[in-house]
Amino acid sequence: MSRTTRNRLRLGLGASAFLLAAGLVPAPAHADDVTDYSISVDPAAKGAKIDDTMYGVFFEDINRAADGGLYAELVQNRSFEYSTDDNKSYTPLTAWTVDGTAQVVNDDGRLDARNRNYLSLGAGSSVTNAGYNTGIRVEDGKKYDFSVWARVEGATNLTVSLRDSGGALATARQVAVKKNGWAQYRATFTATRTSSNGRLTVASSAAAALDMVSLFPRDTYKHEPNGLRKDLADKIAALHPGFVRFPGGCLVNTGSMQDYSEASGYQRKRSYQWKDTIGPVETRATNSNFWGYNQSYGLGYYEYFRFAEDIGAMPLPVVPALVTGCGQNKAVDDDALLRRHIQDTLDLIEFANGPVTSEWGKKRARMGHPEPFHLTHIEVGNEENLPNEFFARFKQFRAAIQAEYPYVQVISNSGPDDSGSTFDTAWQLNKDAKVDMVDEHYYNSPQWFLQNNDRYDSYDRSGPKVFLGEYASGGNAFKNGLAEAAYMTGLERNADIVELASYAPLFANEDYVQWRPDMVWFNNHASWGSADYEVQKLFMTNVGDRVVPSTATGTPSLLAPISGAVGLSTWATSAAYDDVKVTDADGKTLLSDDFSGDAAKWTHTGSGSWSVQDGQYVQSSDTAENTMVQAGDTSWHDYDLQVKATKKSGKEGFLVAFGVKDTGNYYWWNLGGWGNTQSAVEQAVDGGKSTLIAKAGSVETGRTYGIDVKVRGRQVTLYLDGQEWGSFTDDKPAEPFRQVVTKDKKTGDLIVKVVNAQSSAARTAIDLGGAKVASKARVTTLAAAPDAVNTETSTAVAPVTSTFEGVADKFSYTFPANSITFLRIRQR
Repeated sequence: MSRTTRNRLRLGLGASAFLLAAGLVPAPAHADDVTDYSISVDPAAKGAKIDDTMYGVFFEDINRAADGGLYAELVQNRSFEYSTDDNKSYTPLTAWTVDGTAQVVNDDGRLDARNRNYLSLGAGSSVTNAGYNTGIRVEDGKKYDFSVWARVEGATNLTVSLRDSGGALATARQVAVKKNGWAQYRATFTATRTSSNGRLTVASSAAAALDMVSLFPRDTYKHEPNGLRKDLADKIAALHPGFVRFPGGCLVNTGSMQDYSEASGYQRKRSYQWKDTIGPVETRATNSNFWGYNQSYGLGYYEYFRFAEDIGAMPLPVVPALVTGCGQNKAVDDDALLRRHIQDTLDLIEFANGPVTSEWGKKRARMGHPEPFHLTHIEVGNEENLPNEFFARFKQFRAAIQAEYPYVQVISNSGPDDSGSTFDTAWQLNKDAKVDMVDEHYYNSPQWFLQNNDRYDSYDRSGPKVFLGEYASGGNAFKNGLAEAAYMTGLERNADIVELASYAPLFANEDYVQWRPDMVWFNNHASWGSADYEVQKLFMTNVGDRVVPSTATGTPSLLAPISGAVGLSTWATSAAYDDVKVTDADGKTLLSDDFSGDAAKWTHTGSGSWSVQDGQYVQSSDTAENTMVQAGDTSWHDYDLQVKATKKSGKEGFLVAFGVKDTGNYYWWNLGGWGNTQSAVEQAVDGGKSTLIAKAGSVETGRTYGIDVKVRGRQVTLYLDGQEWGSFTDDKPAEPFRQVVTKDKKTGDLIVKVVNAQSSAARTAIDLGGAKVASKARVTTLAAAPDAVNTETSTAVAPVTSTFEGVADKFSYTFPANSITFLRIRQR
């Protein structure tokens, strides 16, 4: 792919230091563009040990990360299994066009009981596959392996061709099909041109049954057949991750917990169950993906284990706990089914680690891997929102695993949020049961990550360890990477608590996106790492073995009072508002509206349909999301907001906003959110939201609620029907200057890692506490504009390496504005 580099780094120097790097721009000359800091390092003190596995990756089949992504298969819907269960728009011929006659058949003539459909192709007819994105990608001179399972009544020839609108992409191949039942037939193409718009056509002169129509690039990552797309696998390998968590995510704990069999009615909307995904690909079950498409399971547990081994990472599988999450929130009460899933988990460990003489070790060996995969960690469940029900089942899994495999660490979780009642209950259950490790997930704003660098400083050192299995700051701009990097210095400082951490999600196909942000983006012909990817790579490849205790000064700042206009909104709900009143701290009226006339005081900035009806301001759509209207002045502070709200219909409740600066920066009280299950105050910063306070609760349809929000300085108190609901003080500074120091035992290097997430340079006095060091340091810097993003054609955020001379026991260094800098200093 073609890439250009722009917005490169700027490195400034203090008075006693200079930089040997051609073409780099010095720090700004103006004094007001520089903030002074100091860092003190104590090399004699012993900080937390950092495990090699601390940073890893989390792979979930979201955004077509598997089929159409990491899994190298170029044919979409190769086995004609697409269904409305996967997506309402799907048919068994999705991605296929027919010339002549063809129909998808589900009868006893099928290839395999778990591969339900096959194609009956009429004589003189053909089918053409469109692949993914713009089509099938082929590169001039490279080989592509075609295969198909076919059955005919008499011998015939299939004509297989690769073309785009410009003509042939390879010489067409004739495949002779014999009449002795189902058999697999193969051919190889050598591309004569490069194209991203190819189509694969299979034509037959006689009637034929076809299944598993496949086209694979010969050049896959490490293994073929059934291999991985090389550029995507290479990007993961380049991170040198300590672990790979797979396969989910919401795939694991949603849908039916039944198997894919005649007894269960071949249920398509199932949780991800590992036994469905091993063995010959033509016998693997298909499944509906939670994210709205089909998953073929061509990329299955065997391939996950093998990939983790190939890149030197610890495999970390996640199995369902029979409590659904991700909005489904149902505990499955079926003891026999629970016992079956527990046994499946024991069988999984045997599949990974058992000798070739064992039942499941023998299956692994038959797939091509007689040696064990050395599984040491396994996670049960994912983001369960019913902590008590989840934990009752988790304990049974853990007991069974520890009884048979005491060396395997069994990981629990704390639900889907970083705080709140579910989080608190789950953590208490985990502590009481002396669980080894708890998986935390959270997606918050960049400001939250800057504010909460100290999150793990106060965790119980004698309690369970933390696996930060999913986190991201709500965007792929460099400002997001800066905030995440600042937070990661706190993860490393607390490496005795946070033993594992992985950004999420990993992949996104740009034409099939269900979730943003994502670490690596791709289409059918190119891939590129986001700014967040570059941050993760910098940390993963410069971890160190132990923390060297250090302290730093902070940024001088004064927090102004919470200020802003007021707003009303809904989410998938129709609601009516009335008697809005805003008064200042002295009781002076700033806004009063009983909607007896028009709504001229309000500006509609969101979706939905607002109108004045019978003296109320009504949002009438119960499907529109984020329907914000706002009124008042962005300079208002220290005020009371009162409003009456009535739910008319829909899934949730009310959203009452305060401190509104613009459409991406505000606070709102979300009453009856999350499917009308809880209420919370959320803060939006540049569009990214974080939760400040949350409680369980719902809103009744037709009932009028009195809502009162009192803002005083940075403290907010909330009243519902005259009773105090809760309060919070938003007074944590979003500290932009963060650092951590680690030591690399192999090289003896001190690694000074500094994040400067602000628009001014950070002139810093560094005291290495008497350490004897070489005068030169290797420097790696990420620096760019806060809004810079990486794209297919432009790499705005990329590391720049240089040499710094001037290192001593005490020296100064000016860290550029909006930068992440790693100084590797050799100890003598």
